[in-house]
Amino acid sequence: MTTDATALTGPATELLICVKCRRGQEIPEDERRPGQRLYDTLAQNEMPPGIRLKPVECLQNCDHGCTVALRGGDRWTYIYGNIDEVSHPDVLIDGAARYNATQDGLIPWRERPDHFKRNCIARIPPLENDHD
Repeated sequence: MTTDATALTGPATELLICVKCRRGQEIPEDERRPGQRLYDTLAQNEMPPGIRLKPVECLQNCDHGCTVALRGGDRWTYIYGNIDEVSHPDVLIDGAARYNATQDGLIPWRERPDHFKRNCIARIPPLENDHD
């Protein structure tokens, strides 16, 4: 399997970033939350082809690091936690490109970033297509 994101011919991948994530900490109102800092850092980077970065208000995993989701087309959706806004942006970009290069969202185990292997909160099957 190739992980070249440019090989994808299907729908775009959304990388959803919870901008309300606090990593279980109290954050003064005048400071940006870790999730917002993660989104801001990623927004300053060029995303691989086919990846659309999108902020979301809350993914309900507040005590377990920053939380993100990958979804797109008829692929499985993955939710990952324990994301660090400083050390993991490159991991997210790499993982999103690998996800985008799949038809079903299933990155082969050996090709997944290590953080993805150990910090998957959930995977959600694609919606069934009632028009087939």
